[in-house]
Amino acid sequence: MSSATLLTAGILLITVSTIVFGGLSLLMSIVKRIPGYLDNPVRRALWTAGHAHAGVLVIFALVALPYLDRTGYGPGTQTLVRALLVAPPIVMALGFFLSVARPSDTKPNKLIWLVPLGGASLAAGTLILGLGLV
Repeated sequence: MSSATLLTAGILLITVSTIVFGGLSLLMSIVKRIPGYLDNPVRRALWTAGHAHAGVLVIFALVALPYLDRTGYGPGTQTLVRALLVAPPIVMALGFFLSVARPSDTKPNKLIWLVPLGGASLAAGTLILGLGLV
């Protein structure tokens, strides 16, 4: 594995601790019955989705990254694909969390658009990576 891919994987692995902290925060919101979470179904659903997407997409990026070094891509394209694979867990989670940041929010604000932006990044990164492998 190239040093750039190893560095990216290391950064992704470090972010797992933030996902663990987020999961613990969600669990404490349930256990302690914190107002604005249990009594707000929109916020609860979006925060759960944000946590789940972050976890799954970090694992996906970690699984996909080693394949990048098997493509014939140059350093610039490899950097682009790395960025496109690392962005979705961050951008999508931010969209889910920040779109209902206040406990009183009953519908997502405009930051929900970060979710499809992260999805586009994921689609582009996987498409470019896949094309490089075939």
